[in-house]
Amino acid sequence: MEGADLAGKILFTWLTLVLGLILLPSAFGVSLGISEIYMKILVKTLEWATLRIEKGAEKESVLKNSASVGIIQRDESPMEKGLSGLRGRDFELSDVFYFSKKGLEAIVEDEVTQRFSSEELVSWNLLTRTNINFQYISPRLTMVWVLGVIVRYCVLLPLRVTLAFIGISLLVIGTTLVGQLPDGRLKNWLSEMVHLTCCRICVRSLSGTIHYHNKQYRPQKGGICVANHTSPIDVLILTTDGCYAMVGQVHGGLMGIIQRAMVKACPHVWFERSEMKDRHLVTKRLKEHIADKKKLPILIFPEGTCINNTSVMMFKKGSFEIGGTIHPVAIKYNPQFGDAFWNSSKYNMVSYLLRMMTSWAIVCDVWYMPPMTKEEGEDAVQFANRVKSAIAVQGGLTELPWDGGLKRAKVKDTFKEEQQKNYSKMIVGNGSPNLESD
Repeated sequence: MEGADLAGKILFTWLTLVLGLILLPSAFGVSLGISEIYMKILVKTLEWATLRIEKGAEKESVLKNSASVGIIQRDESPMEKGLSGLRGRDFELSDVFYFSKKGLEAIVEDEVTQRFSSEELVSWNLLTRTNINFQYISPRLTMVWVLGVIVRYCVLLPLRVTLAFIGISLLVIGTTLVGQLPDGRLKNWLSEMVHLTCCRICVRSLSGTIHYHNKQYRPQKGGICVANHTSPIDVLILTTDGCYAMVGQVHGGLMGIIQRAMVKACPHVWFERSEMKDRHLVTKRLKEHIADKKKLPILIFPEGTCINNTSVMMFKKGSFEIGGTIHPVAIKYNPQFGDAFWNSSKYNMVSYLLRMMTSWAIVCDVWYMPPMTKEEGEDAVQFANRVKSAIAVQGGLTELPWDGGLKRAKVKDTFKEEQQKNYSKMIVGNGSPNLESD
């Protein structure tokens, strides 16, 4: 009995601390300063670790500064320059060497697949999963690392799991109860409060520190919010500062339970797998949503997959065919405290969440940008590219023309045919003397 009483007291004390110091302040959107103190200590510790590594092994400081440096030195000149002197003459066998060189460069290091692996760090952040490029470990650094493992797995992990469980439970219960109310201002207000409160608790369960910029440009009702996509928690990051109507595919399991509860209180747009393939049906439902200016802005990630926080890939044009006002948002995570990128081909959701909850913290910047509308004579593809470029510039991300679907699919034949057409035009085009003589 004494053991049970002791366990009960420990549990009661634990829940009281969680409720009083973390749960209630996060629910009301305030901070007691504990996370700020934690972040200051963490920053000082990582700075000290970086100095120890550089002092113990000077060669380590010569590591690649970022993934953009690359393994090989590429020749980024266009095909016309690479095949100088080719215009206006026939094919030569030496042309094969140019394409062979480009093929080998793509095999060694292409600019697409490296966007689907974790971002490389400039200095070690005391996580075993990121020390592949930092081989020097001093005794003092090892002691700090061991202490960090104890803190992350024995203190932070139980605390974060508790907060996540409470946040998700309150979200399901709260949205289910609110969904029983008749449609009206009261239901909409309560729904927004439930979503905001629960998302703030869930972000706190990841020790999230978010910096919002240009809040005057926050997405308005009746509009469409588009953002670059790094992680499933992008939704939590944005919903902590405002509510959105989400668009996505219907899931099963725990995610399905959450979706069914949320849609009772808020007009989220969920599709069955068969409906997602019907573009006309999807477009129709989205147009109906934005036609009502009282409904929350739709949140869409046009890339369609998670990219590793270094780049922005092709935006699907469907989101830009709907019409209405586009509210671009740029999201950039700080990988020094934890890698937010979800490599879905390597980790399932449970493994990913475990990695997130055993990281030091999730730190990111969110930039709201001025609303954008389609210009006269501009088609959906051009509009999508213009919005993508604006997000890439604001977030300091690399802009790439490739489809994120290449993460799981082969290159489309149209991409290959485009290169073949460009090459053929160089040979037979531009008023070739050989053609004129024919």
